[in-house]
Amino acid sequence: MENRRISIVVPAYNEENAVRHSLDRMVERNYHSRYEVIYVDDGSADSTFDIISQYPVKCYRHNVNKGYGAALKTGIRKAKGEKIVILDSDGQHDPAYIDTLIGMLDDYDMVIGERTDDSFQVKRRQKGKRFIRMIGEMLVEQKLPDYNSGFRGFDRRLIAEMLHIMPNGFSFSTTSTLAFLKEGYTIGTFPITVKERLGRSSNVKFMKDGSKTILLLLRIIMLFNPLKIFFPASLLTFFAGITWGVAGYFAVGRFPNSATLISVMGMLLFFIGLLADQIAMLNRTKQSV
Repeated sequence: MENRRISIVVPAYNEENAVRHSLDRMVERNYHSRYEVIYVDDGSADSTFDIISQYPVKCYRHNVNKGYGAALKTGIRKAKGEKIVILDSDGQHDPAYIDTLIGMLDDYDMVIGERTDDSFQVKRRQKGKRFIRMIGEMLVEQKLPDYNSGFRGFDRRLIAEMLHIMPNGFSFSTTSTLAFLKEGYTIGTFPITVKERLGRSSNVKFMKDGSKTILLLLRIIMLFNPLKIFFPASLLTFFAGITWGVAGYFAVGRFPNSATLISVMGMLLFFIGLLADQIAMLNRTKQSV
């Protein structure tokens, strides 16, 4: 009998060469009978949807490709379970870890499968990931777990309240980690070994898509703690204006107009930062689905 307490959500996009692997493992372990298993085909142009339809799992389909996060949102909104488990469909995540993760969800609001050092990782992405980790740890003022691991679980009610701030793209994992930490929820981790993905290469070109990474960082900062940007910028601008004004006073006997403008700009940046912080707090206000 299906355990309605647990829903497993798996997004898939053009994974015809890999999706059978995860589906076979699900069926072998009888997860389709024990839990609610949901696959979301994110507008695949190949036979991914047809392959999923051959298995005893629920499958939903986007008419167009909307993104990794959008597929997860669809699965979470369709899920009936009290707890949600998500993992990738490309063969990297071993479904055998699901039982361990589910067991930990009774004690934690979010559980993340933390990749071991010997897990497969694309080397060209590691510098970008370290940079994002540094920014994330500055925002939450604590050490981050494996913030962008795609193998994780959470309380459905909590993640549902945050879906309106979750991105449609690849940064769903990063944003959800920071959101749970920022809201003071508990996060547990356990080690997992991740293999190289099957089939096609990853859509995420971390260093190549540098502009997307920069936009992600700016979005995360503005979403969770805009004063981290505005406050130091306002202080720097204000004191630069005062310094320039004092230098001008001693040089020509008056406070330059440009120094006044710079000082006022510093004060304006501070108040804009306060406004941005209030807007960010309102934007993170919990919403249920």
